[in-house]
Amino acid sequence: MGFIGHRGVAALQKHKYSGVDHSVVAKYVLQPFWTRCVNLFPLWMPPNLITLMGFMFLLLSALLGYIYSPQLDTAPPRWVHLAHGILLFLYQTFDAVDGKQARRTNSSSPLGELFDHGCDALGCAFETLAFGSTAMCGRTTFWFWVIAAIPFFFATWEYFFTKILVLPKINGPTEGLMLIYLCHFLTFFTGAEWWAQDFRKSIPLLSWVPLIPEIPFYGVVLFSMIIFAVLPTIRCNISNVYEVIQTTKGSMLMALAMLFPFTLLVVSVLIWSFLSPSDIMRNHPHLLIVGTGFAFGYLVGRMILAHLCDEFKGLKSGMCLALCFLPLAIANALSARLSDGIPMFDEHFVLFLFCISSVGLYAYFAKSVVDEITAALGIYCFRITRKSA
Repeated sequence: MGFIGHRGVAALQKHKYSGVDHSVVAKYVLQPFWTRCVNLFPLWMPPNLITLMGFMFLLLSALLGYIYSPQLDTAPPRWVHLAHGILLFLYQTFDAVDGKQARRTNSSSPLGELFDHGCDALGCAFETLAFGSTAMCGRTTFWFWVIAAIPFFFATWEYFFTKILVLPKINGPTEGLMLIYLCHFLTFFTGAEWWAQDFRKSIPLLSWVPLIPEIPFYGVVLFSMIIFAVLPTIRCNISNVYEVIQTTKGSMLMALAMLFPFTLLVVSVLIWSFLSPSDIMRNHPHLLIVGTGFAFGYLVGRMILAHLCDEFKGLKSGMCLALCFLPLAIANALSARLSDGIPMFDEHFVLFLFCISSVGLYAYFAKSVVDEITAALGIYCFRITRKSA
C-alpha cells in the first residue's frame, strides 16, 4: 500500500475515536440542538456526505468574499456579512451532526475521523478568507490564518501522543466559531469599516488610551487572540505532550521534530511574502492562503493518518512534500533583487503554480488514503456500511 502499511491496517481495524468536549456552551446549548438536528437527516445519508456538505458552506462563504472583496480590503455589501455568519453556523452544525449520524447509523470508522479532520483543516483557510472580507483585513488576513492554524496543528500533535482529543471549557470548535459568526452578524449592522478604523473609534470606551498610534480594530483583535488564546493553548499542548513523553520514557526532541514541517511551511511563506516584489500577501491573498491552506491540510492529514495507523513518534519525512515548491518561489523572489525588481518568472504565475501544486498534492493524498482505508476495512466513503454486532 502507498500510505498505509500492514501494521497500519491492523491499527486501523482496532482504532476507536476518543474525545471529550468540556465546553459548557456545547453541553447545555449546542449539544441538545445538534441532537435535534441529526433527526432531520435520513438514515440512509452517510456521515461523510454531511461533513462534505458542511465544508461546501465554507467554500461558498470564501467565494462570496472573493467576489465582493478580491483583495480583502474593500467593504462588501452588508448582506454578505449576514451570509458569512449563516454559512459558518451551518458548517459548525453539520460538523457536529456528522459524528452523531455515524453513531446513529452504527457506521463510525477511522475514515470518518480522517475525513472530518481533513475538512476542518482546510476550513481554517476558507473561513479566514471569509473573515478577512468581513473585517477588511487585507494582507493581515494571512496572520489570522496563522493564529487559526497553530492551535489546530498543536491540538492534532497533542492528540497523536495522548490518544484522546480533549477540548477545554473554552475552545475553538465551539466558542471560537460561535464568536466568529457573531462577528459576521455584528458587521451586518455596523459595516466592515468598523473593523478597519482606529480601535478608539470602534470602541468609544477606549478613546482615553494615550500615546498609542492609530491601530485598526482588527489589529487589536489579532493581538488579543495571540496573547489570550493562542499562546496559552500552545503551552497547554506542549505540557500535555511532555507528561506523556515522561510517562512513556520517550524523547521530547523527537516529539518536537514533528512540528518542524508546519513551522517551516509558515516561515517559508512569510519569507516569500517579505521578499515578494509584487507583495503577494496584499495583492493575491486568496491564492496565497488557499495554497498554504491546502499544504497545511496535507500536513494535518499525514499527522492524523500517523495516529490512526499507530506510526512511530518522530519526524515524518513524507510531510515535507508539501514544502518542495516553496524554495523555488523564494529563489524567484530573490532573483528580483538582482534584476531591478523583475523576477525571473511572473510572481502571479508562480503563486498560481504553488496553489495548484498544493491542491494537487492534497487531492492525491486524500484519494489514495480513502481508497486504501476503504479497501482495508471493507467500507465505503459515501455509502453507509454498518458494523457487524
